[in-house]
Amino acid sequence: MLYTEMIVAEAVLHGDRQRLLGFSEQEHPVALQLGGSDPAKLAEAARIGAAFGYDEINLNVGCPSDRVQSGTFGACLMREPARVAGCVAAMKQVVDIPVTVKCRIGVDDQDTETALDELADLCVAAGVDALWVHARKAWLQGLSPKENREIPPLDYERVYRLKARLPNLFIGINGGIRTIGDAKAHLSHLDGVMIGRAAYQEPAILAEVDRSFYGETAAPISAGAVLERMIPYIEAERAAGTPLHHIVRHMLGLYHGQPGARRFRQILTVEGAARNAGVEVIRQAMAAVEAAATAFAA
Repeated sequence: MLYTEMIVAEAVLHGDRQRLLGFSEQEHPVALQLGGSDPAKLAEAARIGAAFGYDEINLNVGCPSDRVQSGTFGACLMREPARVAGCVAAMKQVVDIPVTVKCRIGVDDQDTETALDELADLCVAAGVDALWVHARKAWLQGLSPKENREIPPLDYERVYRLKARLPNLFIGINGGIRTIGDAKAHLSHLDGVMIGRAAYQEPAILAEVDRSFYGETAAPISAGAVLERMIPYIEAERAAGTPLHHIVRHMLGLYHGQPGARRFRQILTVEGAARNAGVEVIRQAMAAVEAAATAFAA
């Protein structure tokens, strides 16, 4: 399942909805991740998201950025679990799709045992369908968002204890999970695993998911085959006016660790930035990788 980046509820209400919320039918199932703290505004944003065809609405109370804190939402809401529950209840009243929450195990000097349990219990009472827990605290002062993804220590066992206490609630885990093996280990305790940065930096790991967890027997798809499948999508998006670099910047890790990966990234980054760049850049990058692979094999 694919989750969007966090989109502020106010932006959904007043911004360019097609630009903010539009997605390809190929991306299903896809969840809309919202940020906000006003139950009425979040409910309206959730209703709009459901009308756009999203499969789930997710409230983010784990983002630690300064901009989010100044808007009184994101990770600072870990200090206001009753407000989070009120937002969940308001969204549940207006949509028929699942409403979930993504959180941290706590913030700053909170006791993670009591803080996470209180948030979870109130969200359960409000009707939440799942909790996704980033197994770190968020430190709201002194660390950048990037540092907050890396410096606070991971505490996977805390999330396992939450699941043991709430066996009937879907609980998934996030944070520092980099391999399929890591995911398997967590799934012996929990219901789901969310992989963000690792999948972005090395998307090929996703090719193993269906074989490892869902009984797929076919060989994993190659990076070259992925690119071939992307070409019709890219052509359609270019025809609609989407700049190529908006697409290819998310494909830079496709050949991670393989011969020619650096040249592949260079071509997509430099040539893909040209105003009229199209699928010929993809072909050029693919040819560079094939040449590198041939040279490596020789």
